[in-house]
This record gives sequence, structure tokens and C-alpha cells, in this order.
Amino acid sequence: MEHRNLSEADPEVYEALKKEISRQESESLEMIASENFVPRQILEAQGSVLTNKYCEGYPGKRYYAGCEHHDKIENLARERACKIFNAEHANVQPHSGSTANFAAYFAVLEAGDKILGPKLSHGGHLTHGHDVNFSGDLFDFEAYYINEKTEIFEKEDIIEAAEKHNPDLIVCGYSAYPREIDFEAFREAADRADALLMCDIAHISGLVAAGEHPSPFPECDIVTTTTHKSIRGARGGMILCKDKYAEAVDKAVFPYSQGGPLMHQIAGKAVCFNEALKPEFKDYSRQIKKNAQALARSLTENDVRLVSDGTDNHLVLADLRDEEITGKRAEKALEEVNIVVNKNTVPYDPESPFVTSGIRIGAPALTTRGMEEEEFKLIGEMIAERLKNPEDTEVEEKIKENVSKLLEDYPLYSDSGVKF
Repeated sequence: MEHRNLSEADPEVYEALKKEISRQESESLEMIASENFVPRQILEAQGSVLTNKYCEGYPGKRYYAGCEHHDKIENLARERACKIFNAEHANVQPHSGSTANFAAYFAVLEAGDKILGPKLSHGGHLTHGHDVNFSGDLFDFEAYYINEKTEIFEKEDIIEAAEKHNPDLIVCGYSAYPREIDFEAFREAADRADALLMCDIAHISGLVAAGEHPSPFPECDIVTTTTHKSIRGARGGMILCKDKYAEAVDKAVFPYSQGGPLMHQIAGKAVCFNEALKPEFKDYSRQIKKNAQALARSLTENDVRLVSDGTDNHLVLADLRDEEITGKRAEKALEEVNIVVNKNTVPYDPESPFVTSGIRIGAPALTTRGMEEEEFKLIGEMIAERLKNPEDTEVEEKIKENVSKLLEDYPLYSDSGVKF
């Protein structure tokens, strides 16, 4: 086997990688709420020789020999995850949030069982019952909705939906909801329907880990998450649960839905959880919320309407129907000035998910770069100005200059950059 540098072995891939490094470091403000920048130590773990090994099974019960060091790493990841989230059991093998949700459902349900979950346009996720996804295909999903007047999930509405549909499982946790989740309200709804309660904390896991959002335990029976959003770790998924569901969860991951785990990713998760246990991570998560709130104030002061008029977490959801611009056009207009967000449906959206009436804007990645409230105030002003002048070339050039200055002032992976 010949070992060569990537630049020599595959110059096409190497060139694309170089361009992506440049894009992340010096070409755009990354404000997609589900993205973040991992520290170097996680990149090192993910690029390690652990990728060479098959480790089907669990620590101490592998189907292959030679897994001693992999067992050590997976146990560290599980123990750290339980400590962070006050969970009784953790399975760190899911390859993604979607596969974590798949396994969580089948740990406690059978195909065709009824689940009550949020609509995609009301902050939910594809795996919360959308008909193009396995969840909507394999389970009988019914929906609860954001209150049209308050634009939050109201306790009375959730209980009413639970009593009406009598589900086997209720799902809470969202991909585009800017407010805190009332776990006690969902627990009451689940108890009224004699249902299990599951929470998908993929977006808010970092805030939960740092105590900046209420914990889903003890109200929830099963909790799923990704490990690469606000918790700033290796790309992947995880399931947390009470002990009574531990065996069922593990079997639903392996052998039911996955084969060999990605041990290099699990190493990255272990390192991520170690970082999340440090006091500095609490400071980081606290700053995420401050920055998101500063962004919300700035957008509101510049006449951009926000769903629920603000945020309690890491993101804001802008409703652009008053601006006479679609989410699709807004996403493109902002990308043209090097501000990267994503189009997103808003509650009771008249547009399709491919067009949308809103945009979702997140704070984690730029907070990682070291930006604080003053920078987010400026960014809010730039976003508002661009949304109101999407064709103005003078506005475009001015914003691009300001974006370049921010990127220069807050480097990412260079030696003078943010310290993780």
C-alpha cells in the first residue's frame, strides 16, 4: 500500500477541501442554526486510525477481537454523556440524528403505532412524521400545532391533541422553534394519554448540557440528539434513556438498524463530551443565548418580524411575508453578501418547503469564532438591510465589506483564532 499526501494522491478532492477551508474561515458568516465549528482535537480524533476497525456490538460484547482500546473510548463517551445530561443510559453509536430517531421509535413501538409530533412547518423535523420520511411511512403520525395567536406551543393545545389522538408516544423537540420547551406540559399530556414521551434535543443539546435550557429528564423517557450542533462535536447521533429502556434501545441500534459503529466518530463524540464538561463550555453556551437575543433585538428594531417576537435559545425564525420576499430568495440574497442562513417554513406557511416564507438564523458558529452582542447587532442590521434591498448593488458591496472585516477580526483555525 502506497502512502501519499492527499494533494498528490487525489488533487481533485484536495482542491475542493482547500476551497471549503477557505469558505469556512474567510469567505462567509456561518449562521445556519444546525452548524458549528469543531475544535482541532475533534478533527484529530475523527481523522484517526480508529476508522480501520470493525467493532460490531458493545463494549465487552463485541463480535470481533482486538477492540480493547475501542471499548475504552466508547465507555468514556457513554459515561460522559450520562454525566452531562443526567441520563441513566447512553447509546453513542447512531450514525446521525435520523438513525437515532429510527432506533428510538422501534425500541418502544412497532410499525403502525400512533405517534403525536410536530409538523415540519411548525418547527419539527422530517423524522417527526413527514410523509416523505420513514417516520411518516412506518408509523401513524398525528400532529399538534403552534398556537396561531401566541406562536408558541401552548400546554392546553398539546393536552387537547393528546386526548384527541390517544398516541402511544409523544415527540417534542424541534429544528426551528425559538422558545424553551415546557417538558412538564408534555409530561402531563403524555400521562393523560398513557403515552411515552420522547424529546429530540438535536438543536439545543449544547444549551441543555450547559444548563442554559431546562433538561428533558426526568420528564422524558427517551431523548435523542445529534452531537454536532450547539454541543459543537463530531457529526453523529446519540440516544439517552432511563434504565428500563436501555436494553431495548441498544438492540434497536444494533443489530436492528445498524451494523458496525463508526469508532472514529465515537472518539470525536467522547472528546466533544469532555469539552462540554468544562466551565468554558458553560460560558460559551451562555454567550450563544446572549448573541441570539442581540440578533433578535436588532432584526426587530429594523422591522423584520420574528416568529414569537424573539428567542429563548440559539436561533431566530424570521417571517418574511411582510417583506414581500420568499425564504428561498432571501437565502440567495444573503448568500450573495456572504451571510449563510437557510430558508425555512414558518407556522401556517402558505409556501411549500422548497420556497418557504421564512429564514432560520443561528448563533452557535459565530459565537465559536468569538463574536458577541455588538457584532450580532451589526449582523442583524446587515441582514435587515439586505432583505429590504435584495437587488441594490451598492448595499451588496457595503455589506460584503463589513462581512470581510468581521471574518478578519475573528479568525477560526489560525493560530491567532478562537481558543476552544
